[in-house]
This record gives sequence, C-alpha cells and structure tokens, in this order.
Amino acid sequence: MIPQKVIVAGIDFEITEVKGITERFNVLGQVNYNRGQIELDQDMCKTKKEQVLIHELLHACFNEAGYDEQNEEVVNRVSIVLYQVLKQNKLYFGE
Repeated sequence: MIPQKVIVAGIDFEITEVKGITERFNVLGQVNYNRGQIELDQDMCKTKKEQVLIHELLHACFNEAGYDEQNEEVVNRVSIVLYQVLKQNKLYFGE
C-alpha cells in the first residue's frame, strides 16, 4: 500500500504518483526535502512502487539525521533488503 503521507523526524512528506518521472529525470522516484514531497513514477507495478518508496524514505531519514552526503549505492542496497524484510514479515507497529 502506498500511503498519501509519511512523517520522518516530525516532517510531513506528501507522496504522489507522477507520470513521466523516469523519462524526464531517469529515476523511478525522488524526494524533495524542502517541500516535504516524495514523487513516484506512476507507471511502475505495485511492488516496485513500494520498493522505491522505501528507497526514497531512506533518503529522507538520512537527510533528517544530518547526512547531507548520501551514497546512492548504500541507500539502494539497504532499501531493497529493508523492503523485503518489512513486506515478508508483515512488520507494522501501528494500532
């Protein structure tokens, strides 16, 4: 499930699905820290959108934790594994 909003370190991030991100920017998703916005390419399948959302959330987490310089390879590798762990173990800590 792709939520409409997530909160990272007290900052609201609106999540939108946008057509053509991949063609315009050669990425599947992107995060704008200043606007509190995460955009995902709407043409991806459900599971790929979920995986890319975790990737962009990791960028937001690292940014809010003060990591201005982020290694894309590290974020990519960790996000793929984190997505699998969260999904296959049905980890949800809400009510």
